[in-house]
Amino acid sequence: MNKRNALKSIAACVLLVGGAGSITACSPNAPKFTAIDITGADYAKDFALTDHNGQSRTLKDFHGKIVMMFFGFTQCPDVCPTSMVEMAQIKQLLGKDGDRLQGLFVTIDPERDTPEMLKEYMSAFDPTFLALVPTQEQLVVLAKDFKVYYKKVDGPTPTSYTMDHTAGSYVYDTNGRLRLFTRYGTKPELTAADLRQLLLPAA
Repeated sequence: MNKRNALKSIAACVLLVGGAGSITACSPNAPKFTAIDITGADYAKDFALTDHNGQSRTLKDFHGKIVMMFFGFTQCPDVCPTSMVEMAQIKQLLGKDGDRLQGLFVTIDPERDTPEMLKEYMSAFDPTFLALVPTQEQLVVLAKDFKVYYKKVDGPTPTSYTMDHTAGSYVYDTNGRLRLFTRYGTKPELTAADLRQLLLPAA
């Protein structure tokens, strides 16, 4: 995700993210997040995709829950499994509120990531997490709408390619509003603290 820095004199009060002009004003009552606050962003508002169980899904299906949405692929050697392990850790750190977190994994490699493979992949992290499986055509549109970068990188054989991609997760609040972008490598404890704020009644 690209980020344009505001002038230093107002950097503490305004954050511009991803060229979409999302502005978060500095206010005494505004929550302080470790993640990038993209509240009010005019992109990544919804999706209509099939999960690994063959069920059609949109954000409305998860009303009342925090949604963490990560784009990756099952043959990713490090970033993707690490991100999913940390997502599972975040759920555990939320304690009794852990059931209010829905983890979503959107494959950027539908050519190789079959629903069966994705179901097994999700079960390795948390059985409640869902993988979403776009067609190649859907993926092109989705990536543009979500400002997600991905690129196929050829390997020594036609099936041994890898994928470059954006590393980070979108976070939606319990009303399905886009709120945060968490950077890859953020400690799970810090992200869990952000999510606790979103679970507060006033969030």
